[in-house]
Amino acid sequence: MAYDLEEQEKIEELKAWWRRWGNFIIVTTTLALVVIAALRGWDAYQQAQARKAGLAYNQVLAAVRAGEAQKVRELAALVREDYPRTVYASFAAFAAAKFYVERGDRAAAREALAWVAENGRGELKAIARVRLAQVLLDEQAYDEALKVLDGDHPKAFEAQFAAARGDIYAVQGKREEARRAYQAALAATPPGERTQRELLQFKLDGLGEA
Repeated sequence: MAYDLEEQEKIEELKAWWRRWGNFIIVTTTLALVVIAALRGWDAYQQAQARKAGLAYNQVLAAVRAGEAQKVRELAALVREDYPRTVYASFAAFAAAKFYVERGDRAAAREALAWVAENGRGELKAIARVRLAQVLLDEQAYDEALKVLDGDHPKAFEAQFAAARGDIYAVQGKREEARRAYQAALAATPPGERTQRELLQFKLDGLGEA
């Protein structure tokens, strides 16, 4: 009898606890399930977007190989507009920029690289800035090229940024600025990268003695 009474008390306590916390637990659990479902749905969407962007990027490459300038322009723009958050948007812009440079269309190359410099991620943004500076150098837009190289960049790209500055200064006839930039690039280039180090040393030697 005492046992039944004790059990009844426990049941009443459980009922009271449930009346107090039951709704909260139900709501919290429901919200958690909704969040999990949303995250899974977002992951699936992101994967689908990446697959579509990859296919669109391959179309850009096919147009580049075929030498179809209008298609390259249209398809690269499509990837940037429809899939701007994927790496394929930057890859498509790089492919298009190389295509334009080879055909002497620096304005189009500049536009494509500027998009990556503005919208790309991490290292892709840094690569775009260096390449954009090279295009601007070819256009003799020296101040603009140097401005593109200003500001923070990943440490791994220190040599590329410094070398690009050196090229700009050298063309401007600013030998001391060019020398300092090439020396900085040389210092940032790992010993194992012999070809790059030799090229930088060649550029330094070409400036003559200080």
